[in-house]
Amino acid sequence: QKHVAAGYEGAPLTPFADELLFRKAGVNRLLLNLGGIANFTLLPADGGPAQATDTGPANTLLDAVVRQHYPGRTYDEGGQLAAQGRPHAGLLAALRSHPFFAAPFPKTTGPELFSPAYLLENQRNTATENLPVPDVLATLIELTASAVGQAARHYLGLQPAAEILVSGGGAHNVTLLAALARHLPAAHLRSTAAAGVPPDAKEAMLFAVLANETLAGHPALSLGKISLPG
Repeated sequence: QKHVAAGYEGAPLTPFADELLFRKAGVNRLLLNLGGIANFTLLPADGGPAQATDTGPANTLLDAVVRQHYPGRTYDEGGQLAAQGRPHAGLLAALRSHPFFAAPFPKTTGPELFSPAYLLENQRNTATENLPVPDVLATLIELTASAVGQAARHYLGLQPAAEILVSGGGAHNVTLLAALARHLPAAHLRSTAAAGVPPDAKEAMLFAVLANETLAGHPALSLGKISLPG
């Protein structure tokens, strides 16, 4: 509430706990959450302040497409359907033309911007309404991976090497992880499980940390759009 009152967005909330749980001296650690929306916290190797941002859609559109076209399925398990398709360059360019992607970092977004209507509008604009569904999914995979890559390069600059710890449902999408590896070839990409935190439980654990710190009366230091332990 104080964050919003100060003119910020009240999000993201996870960097506070990311700082407490995942900071590792001498290592650029990027905590990538692939939920409905893709977002990350960067913990710089030099001990500098954490940086956090949303990067764009992740599972919100992928899951919506699967639910629409594959009755009984709620998501693309392992990215198997997307692996059968090929990204459509024209549709990808249209999707990337959304003003969010050109907005300065850090930034936040949600499914209200990246909705099925956003996808359908861009399909109509590019005459790809009848594109095979695996190609649509492959295009959305590329949209997510390219946006994460752009954001990571913005923050890491000339030092792209980083340990990327992935959580959320997207951590199980092999096709998405492969696309991320192509966009960030210098990074070491692995699950948060490597740091002792199950990828499906990370967000719940972070909010438990926030609740504990609140009850303990420990203050949070607000730095721009994010809050950190203080």
